[in-house]
Amino acid sequence: MKVDRERLVEWASTAIGTPSFTGDEQAMAELMAQTLDAMGLHVQWQQVEEGRANVLATRAGAGGGKSLMFNGHMDTSYSGREPWLRSVPGFQPQPFERDGRLYGLGISNMKGALACYVEALRALADEGVRLRGDVLVAAVCGEIEKAQQGDAQGAQYRGYAAGSRHLVTHGGVADMCLLGEPTEGKLVLGHFGSLWVRIRVHGGFIHTAFSEGRRGENSILRMHEVLAAVQKWLPTWEDDPSNSYRGAKAIVNVGAIQGGFGWRVSRTPHHTDLFLDVRVPPTKPMAVARAEVLEMVRGLPHEAEAEIYVTAPGAEIDEGHELVRAVDAAHEQVFGAKPERDVTRWFSDASALTRYGVPTLNYGTSTGLMDVELGENLEIDGLVKTAEVYARVAMEVCGVA
Repeated sequence: MKVDRERLVEWASTAIGTPSFTGDEQAMAELMAQTLDAMGLHVQWQQVEEGRANVLATRAGAGGGKSLMFNGHMDTSYSGREPWLRSVPGFQPQPFERDGRLYGLGISNMKGALACYVEALRALADEGVRLRGDVLVAAVCGEIEKAQQGDAQGAQYRGYAAGSRHLVTHGGVADMCLLGEPTEGKLVLGHFGSLWVRIRVHGGFIHTAFSEGRRGENSILRMHEVLAAVQKWLPTWEDDPSNSYRGAKAIVNVGAIQGGFGWRVSRTPHHTDLFLDVRVPPTKPMAVARAEVLEMVRGLPHEAEAEIYVTAPGAEIDEGHELVRAVDAAHEQVFGAKPERDVTRWFSDASALTRYGVPTLNYGTSTGLMDVELGENLEIDGLVKTAEVYARVAMEVCGVA
């Protein structure tokens, strides 16, 4: 199987140069649609909302084989305009190569995988390979872990599988799916889900001049006591055997705290909020996790209130699934050794796909560590080999006509 390295890098560079921050993926969708249409695939355009779309393309098989989906999100984790990233070249939509690596915004998460899908199908076409089953390429919007909350409203906050949830209700289903998140070349047989909770403590809205002797009513100071109680609770969640999965423990992040008015510190805030990201194993129903977290909040001081605003389940695939066997074999053929297994605590669109009956395996190229000076990058040799693995998996799963 011959993968064209130069062609792969050229397309990946074009993808990097097509900004697609969450909520504004339209241009990247147009690039995907144009590319896949020119390759002779049947292209469906799914307008998810204004300014953002999914693209679902099908390489029709001869019949009699199973269907395989390659799924990848187009939205990038960052825009590159963030003050702390503006000077980091690898977080800009401007591709460049250095020491055998390709740098640029979104290449790792996950335009590199989209480039591998495109090149895998091109390589199959170059070899004249006709498959029995269909191959679907789904380029989706809105995967990045973010959600609308409070004043943060709009398309740029609608992530957590927004595109893939639309995909599966509008024809985007297959017998199985290979999702090319950057997994370091490991097979991720399962990943944790997320539950986000806002914990609110109320207090008095008091002018500084009249606050003497009333510090106990200050919601920020009350939250200090609540946060201390939450910190004591964290190990009980993380060490609970029901929250472990394949040897990996759950984890909780104290992600944000909001209270008061920087432009008016002559007043105490009427409430202060604490935000937690609670990771949940795929084996625990989200309703059970929700009930357990709310029970914890009921025991907090100062009559703390809770609002659950994200429930994104994890996902898993059986070790004996034929897709796992196919990736095992293809990886060994290309890399010379069998791939390792992994469990991750990040989220992926496997969550939405598996709940619609599409067994999904996360498997993608190695990122290495993010370069703190140069930014997001992927090893080009890794991209080339991963594209070949994808092509071989398609032949094994779909069958050669």
